[in-house]
Amino acid sequence: MSTAGLDLLLITGVRAVDPARNLDGNVDCVVERGVITRLGKDAISAELRASERAVHFDGRGKLLLPAFVDLHAHVREPGEEYKEDIRSGLRAAAHGGFAHICAMPNTKPVNDKRSITEAIVARAREVGGPTLHPIGAITVGQLGKELTEVADLRDAGAVGISDDGRCVMNAAVMRRALQYAETFDIPVIQHCEDHDLTEGAEMHEGRVSTELGLRGWPAVAEDIIVARDVLLAESTRAKYHVAHVSTRGAVRIIREAKARGIRVTAEVTPHHLLLTHDAVVGYRTACKVNPPLREEADVLALQAALADGTIDAIATDHAPHSVLEKDCEFAEARPGMVGLEFAISLMFQLVSQGKLPLARLVDALSTSPSKIIAIEPPTLKEGKVAELVLFDPARPYLVGNLVSKSENTPFLGQTLQGRVLLTLARGELVHRLD
Repeated sequence: MSTAGLDLLLITGVRAVDPARNLDGNVDCVVERGVITRLGKDAISAELRASERAVHFDGRGKLLLPAFVDLHAHVREPGEEYKEDIRSGLRAAAHGGFAHICAMPNTKPVNDKRSITEAIVARAREVGGPTLHPIGAITVGQLGKELTEVADLRDAGAVGISDDGRCVMNAAVMRRALQYAETFDIPVIQHCEDHDLTEGAEMHEGRVSTELGLRGWPAVAEDIIVARDVLLAESTRAKYHVAHVSTRGAVRIIREAKARGIRVTAEVTPHHLLLTHDAVVGYRTACKVNPPLREEADVLALQAALADGTIDAIATDHAPHSVLEKDCEFAEARPGMVGLEFAISLMFQLVSQGKLPLARLVDALSTSPSKIIAIEPPTLKEGKVAELVLFDPARPYLVGNLVSKSENTPFLGQTLQGRVLLTLARGELVHRLD
């Protein structure tokens, strides 16, 4: 994976943006042996410019950003490597500017014990590139009954627990999980879906589901679980994180919870920020996701909540599937879409449209998700190991020829504006666009 061997990197005249440091200005950047050694105006000496070991980049018109952190990705290893594996998943992450990704536990077997977590960590280290942080399961087998050994999972490298893909429906089990996780100060990440309300559902319940004759998934199925869990988080004082928020009702509950000082955080996906249930018209299986695409009012509420910080982070929910699992009848299609490689290109649309400040986008992709899983955030600061992204907002990006093993995305074939040129993770050059 690594394109190691980069001894000296010089980026001149680039706009550096790091809201954690109140940094937004044109600078030169010097990275020597994986460490940011100089950052500022006229930071590159004549001696460095003349160095034969230097790799030069003209940063004019480009953005230098802290590398990104994805709280929610599926790399399918172990068990479904034909869709994705750790090597291809980390390559996709590097192409998208991510130096860290969190791998969800719904693998085969489920990541519900120390040995599996350790194996995932070991494989990621062997591959190299961006850092992979496992998320352990809340319950054994993700069956919603018996709690996993959270201490073992944490000690093996898990940065949170989740039964993603399955909601912990039993309130008593969820309460014990929050109590247990609070002891170790790690977040409980909930997939908020009342399965009794969504049984047999294929898409969002509304006008489009009626027109297509598909069973609908009511928005309240998400809201009910968020409301219940917020009360449990308040009583246990635990870290509670809402995965892939999709409804305006959930946004309202999260906003109120934060106002009351409850330890609640939330993430939103690019597709829930950009697409509505109208995208499913024509039975487009590429647009079948869990939770489903909602209505325009939900999209607007999500965009506003991201802009004002009610929603803390952007997460891809990168969910690779094979052609056979998507090129089929809608009812048989697996939910999910890929997104690691072009998430920043999608999200930059909101910046260009004036719907999201650039600083808030950078924070939601880097600093805020780092804080949620308690890792050191990537930052643009002298003396720090280089974890950074060089992004060209003017460069067109035709979505295709993905390095991911799967291409299940409704954005395939579309031309987006903006592309990642360089990604450094752990001081190593892990992606360079030729």
